[in-house]
Amino acid sequence: MSRDPITCHVLNTLSGTPAANLPVTLTLLSAPSNSQSPVSFHAITNSDGRVANWTPVTSSSPSVPAILSSLPAADSKTNWSVRFEVGPWYEAQGVESFWPEVEVKFTVKGRGREGEEGWRHYHVPVLLGPWNYSTYRGS
Repeated sequence: MSRDPITCHVLNTLSGTPAANLPVTLTLLSAPSNSQSPVSFHAITNSDGRVANWTPVTSSSPSVPAILSSLPAADSKTNWSVRFEVGPWYEAQGVESFWPEVEVKFTVKGRGREGEEGWRHYHVPVLLGPWNYSTYRGS
């Protein structure tokens, strides 16, 4: 299965392991055309702490690749949010977390079609602990 153009990877710094089974929400915050806002997607991190594909929250919503492919210009910008449900996830492991959720907002510049040159991939890695987190623009 191919991956969506926006992915994430979460590592649990408390245990030094991937953050498996962590609920994650990806939301389109703004787009050149307001008709696409807001659109949300849901996923659960896999055993390696990764999300490669997103499921639209509503069945009528377009996919992440469809949204980016439909942008009006090659340098169009869209703002996104990826939210990790940290509090309940740590609580289920018997660990108290300072964070109920961790949200990372970022800008995607560009559009394209999967398989075409110029298709940009945005990877959001997160190092996550019950009292701290960090993130950066991944590759």
